[in-house]
Amino acid sequence: MDKRIAHIGIIVEDSEAVEKLNSLLHEYGSYIIGRMGIPFREKNINIISIVLHAKQDLISSLSGKLGMLQGVSVKTIYSKK
Repeated sequence: MDKRIAHIGIIVEDSEAVEKLNSLLHEYGSYIIGRMGIPFREKNINIISIVLHAKQDLISSLSGKLGMLQGVSVKTIYSKK
């Protein structure tokens, strides 16, 4: 299976999840091309964008693990190439 480019959009509404989230991102760090975090202090949430280059099953695995965290919402989109 070929590697794909994917974007994972993450919204963190529970600050208790941040440590586990960062641990997962560190674990998959060698596949991450870029990461951007935006704190939205007015609403007390954080928005994180992750871009990866990896096999689809690995991307799905990370997305699934992130989505299982309490207070975290995740959506993943894939490049067509």
